[in-house]
Amino acid sequence: MNTLYVVGIGPGGEEFLTGEAREALSRADVLCGYTVYVDLVAPLFPDKETYTSPMKQELDRCRWAMETAQAGKNVAFVCSGDAGVYGMAGLLLQLSPRYPSVEIQVVSGVTAALSGGAVLGAPLGHDFCVISLSDLLTPWEVIEKRLRCAAWGDFCLCLYNPSSRKRADYLAKACDILMSEGKSPETVCGWVRNIGRDGQSSCVLSLKELRDTQLDMFTTVFIGSSSTQQISGRMVTPRGYEKKCGW
Repeated sequence: MNTLYVVGIGPGGEEFLTGEAREALSRADVLCGYTVYVDLVAPLFPDKETYTSPMKQELDRCRWAMETAQAGKNVAFVCSGDAGVYGMAGLLLQLSPRYPSVEIQVVSGVTAALSGGAVLGAPLGHDFCVISLSDLLTPWEVIEKRLRCAAWGDFCLCLYNPSSRKRADYLAKACDILMSEGKSPETVCGWVRNIGRDGQSSCVLSLKELRDTQLDMFTTVFIGSSSTQQISGRMVTPRGYEKKCGW
């Protein structure tokens, strides 16, 4: 049985690859994926065959990977971050009944919530939600409901895909929703752009300041809970040890 590895490569730098991810990429005969993601790892394996395609061709790309594996090659399907967090693992598994001779192995990677959180400090030290603001596949009404529920539950939030040219006001809309549901305008927030790549930048700021900040698809946004603090320029959400231990 031929193997299709669905590999999360983290932010993309060699130092962010897990040992399991590197091994899967080494075993594959061909690297497949969105052009930008394959370009990040292809230089590490210069003798590998590659197959890439642009955005919005996810289904065709997944079918090509399954058909290539079925035809006799081991394929590594490359995903940014983690293959199962807004990655292609789900779609490939949905297609898998049509390709019974292909074994799928999902190889986890470091998703932006974790790598970006590390840059800012410890914003996800307690319960949190991860929500994408992209309405390409999810109706905005559903996204808005999830934002309201997260605010009501006083969760920390990690927002993927906060803005794009066609969705320039979505982050502002999300911030307005959160504040309308009780999050303080002074809530500690942060953002990280180009995590683990050249030109990485980050900022810790308030929710009201975040609302008027222009960001893009290469940025991950963190919105704190009522207990999140800014400590020495870092974003920290305590878990409660200070209360338990009395200090």
